[in-house]
Amino acid sequence: MPSPPSAAAAAAFLFLLPLLATLASSLTCSAETKTLCPPLTSAPAFPFSVSPGCGHPWFQIRCSPSASASISINNLTFSLLHYEPNSTSLTVSLTTPPQPHRNCTSSLNRPISFSGSPFRVSDSSCSRLSVLKPCPPPILPNCSRCSFECKLIKNPLHLIQECAARHRDDFQPECQGDVLGVIDNILRIGFEVEWDEDQDPYFSSCKSCRANNGFCGFNSSDSTKPFLCFSPKPIIRQQSPNKIAILAIISLFVCLLIALSIAFVAIRSKRKTLLDAEEDPTIIFLRRHRSASLLPPVFTYEELDASTNHFDPKRKIGDGGFGSVFLGQLYDGRLVAVKHLHKHNSGGEKGFSNKSFCNEILILSSINHPNLVKLHGYCSDPRGLLLVYDYVPNGTLADHLHGKQSLYRKGALTWSTRVDIALQTAMAVEYLHFSVVPPVVHRDITSANIFADKDMKVKVGDFGLSRLLVCSDATTALGNASEGVCTGPQGTPGYLDPDYYRSFRLNEKSDIYSFGVVLLELITGMRAVDQSREMREMTLADMVVPRIQMGLLHQVVDPVLVVDKEAMEGAAAMAELAFRCVAADKDDRPDAREVAMELRRIKGRGKTGSGLLRSSNSSNVVVPDDRVVVGVGGLMI
Repeated sequence: MPSPPSAAAAAAFLFLLPLLATLASSLTCSAETKTLCPPLTSAPAFPFSVSPGCGHPWFQIRCSPSASASISINNLTFSLLHYEPNSTSLTVSLTTPPQPHRNCTSSLNRPISFSGSPFRVSDSSCSRLSVLKPCPPPILPNCSRCSFECKLIKNPLHLIQECAARHRDDFQPECQGDVLGVIDNILRIGFEVEWDEDQDPYFSSCKSCRANNGFCGFNSSDSTKPFLCFSPKPIIRQQSPNKIAILAIISLFVCLLIALSIAFVAIRSKRKTLLDAEEDPTIIFLRRHRSASLLPPVFTYEELDASTNHFDPKRKIGDGGFGSVFLGQLYDGRLVAVKHLHKHNSGGEKGFSNKSFCNEILILSSINHPNLVKLHGYCSDPRGLLLVYDYVPNGTLADHLHGKQSLYRKGALTWSTRVDIALQTAMAVEYLHFSVVPPVVHRDITSANIFADKDMKVKVGDFGLSRLLVCSDATTALGNASEGVCTGPQGTPGYLDPDYYRSFRLNEKSDIYSFGVVLLELITGMRAVDQSREMREMTLADMVVPRIQMGLLHQVVDPVLVVDKEAMEGAAAMAELAFRCVAADKDDRPDAREVAMELRRIKGRGKTGSGLLRSSNSSNVVVPDDRVVVGVGGLMI
């Protein structure tokens, strides 16, 4: 009587056991997947390691009982919040600080120091501390008992010893009422430390080892030769031809059983997912308008609820008209932004939320650009409509220009950074208008929808109001395709195109008007709408355009730019471009391609230092040297 499949599988494993043991012993440090924990998604590259004896002891990453990763630097334990595979930088937070003195509120009694370790704190992390200062007069505790706490309040750079050594005098931080509270927040959300492999001669041999397909390791038994290069070739015991043939057949049989089991489970799971999805009318609508292979992954509500700690208010990182955004960490360790669309009572508004939800999924699943946010997935559930995006950790352009009680400071935005932000945003709009078929009109280009990462690289987001410019047959037959689509005006006050508001005709030039307002924000540092201003100057365009016409731009330029001659020259050129973008008639506005080209010219002129400014005698409008603008009767032609 033949043996059942389970007995055959057991026999196969008994035959394979010696071979597997030999392979494992020869590749000790080539794979460390068994001991991984979030946020690690793959075995870290040497010198980092999660297995003792593989990487260098200074770079040992440990998994705690709570299934989170940590690393020890200078006798301090840090939680590992983020590690990019094959990267040399880590985002860490302090988990076990030294115990403070009695009655002190700070969690530290001495500065954090990376001196003597192979790590250095990143400049961006030091910059977050350099923008802090207490509001005078500072409220200090008992300094005889809490001396380090007093030192932190007076100069937050003392939190990290190396940051204090890199102090810059050109920062002019805005005061904070609760410096210690901001510092605790920085310790909680983490800071970045870097390891410079090229400056560390100990690891120079690792590159040649990898070039020969070897694995870098650490020799703890010989202090004079601590570096090892493990050979990737496994040691296989000699076997007779018959035994090798039998072993191969049994191995193939076992692999076939495993493959069939996995395929069965996968097909069952996929069928269940599809059945569940088909029950949701929203997903039926999405699949009707877009191939299932092009749609992003579907998350369960439970997954996203757990990733945001049940939508904890402490994890809220944004709040808009259509939804709140929460910081989430997926099961694989990825940090994402989870947008929870607001619930509405009326049927019309609820329908609008579903429309915005589907609209954003359909548009974002068809575009791909480095300056546009990426949609990682969605969830349609009776408990809520959820969208999962890239997490862009450095706030919005509005935060940096207008933030007051925050870590952001508008003075930190140099002129070259503002030009880069304008150019990157223009390239994103150019892509939507010229590279996507049919073109996409964003309809809500605002400083609050332009997100910045730690290097001030920006991504445009929030496509809930966006529209595809698909013309009807009647419109095309009449030759009015350039007029756009007819739809009710929607957008953010202060950025809404007045021509679109009057005609109900939406086209690409509506985005150009909104972008022109963003340019005015970058030039002036003022809000698009400010009710504290006079009624006729409440919107930024109404306030700045007359001053551009009269040659009085200097009255509204951001004060932090006035002292910089190059910035003032560039601001004049950008103001002339913004003036054209916010023209009342859409036909007088440039298209996105022209706008991007002009911003590249402004950026290039800033680098070369060329480009003198001159003024038109008839209107005193300051313009760039290669463009003549003449004013007649207060109108620019």
